[in-house]
Amino acid sequence: MATSGSIDFNLDAADIIEEAYERCGLEVRTGYDARTARRSMNIMFADWANRGVNLWTVRQGTLTLVPDTATYNEDNGLDAGMSDILEVALRRDGTDYEVDRISRGEYLNVPNKTTSGRPSQFYFNRQIKPEVTLWPVPDAADSLVYYYIKRIEDIDTSKNDAEVPFRFVPCMVAGLAYYIAMKKAPDRIQLLKAVYEEEFQRAADEDEDRVSLKLQPDIQYIRF
Repeated sequence: MATSGSIDFNLDAADIIEEAYERCGLEVRTGYDARTARRSMNIMFADWANRGVNLWTVRQGTLTLVPDTATYNEDNGLDAGMSDILEVALRRDGTDYEVDRISRGEYLNVPNKTTSGRPSQFYFNRQIKPEVTLWPVPDAADSLVYYYIKRIEDIDTSKNDAEVPFRFVPCMVAGLAYYIAMKKAPDRIQLLKAVYEEEFQRAADEDEDRVSLKLQPDIQYIRF
């Protein structure tokens, strides 16, 4: 028997909701059933942002700096929908320079925040509208190149596809079933929660960079 030859299996929001309801021993009967499920999916996606870095949400952004302007948000060039920022480099004349992240307290203790020069540090202010503040204050129209975590797109209608790779489909369905059970099938909460956490852990363990790990011992000699 020949195989299908296709590798495009995907579920839209309506399919995900239907599968989740069936795991709860229920059926989608009304428009409100679908609406409350979509709401639960969006809440679940917000929870995923708190569970660590999901690699498919990592994007690269580029920001053209404005001389004498230290702080940037989505109103003046920073990418919208940013959850967190990972790495930052300053590109000047074709050369990239590392820009280190510092804490709020470290930035507060910078003696002269108006010092101008090539930025070497940044403070990421995780507000509802995140901000990046550079120090020293940029003295040229260089490019800031950065990797950031993008917020997962909302499920607005049941016709939407979820912005989730196929590897996370089992986890997504299991998670939605658990969320629905909390509202409509309390007798299945413990079972569905266990399945969800197992599925999420399996997907998260697989969702990582495949790079070599190099460990260098720090050997010190003490003379007596």
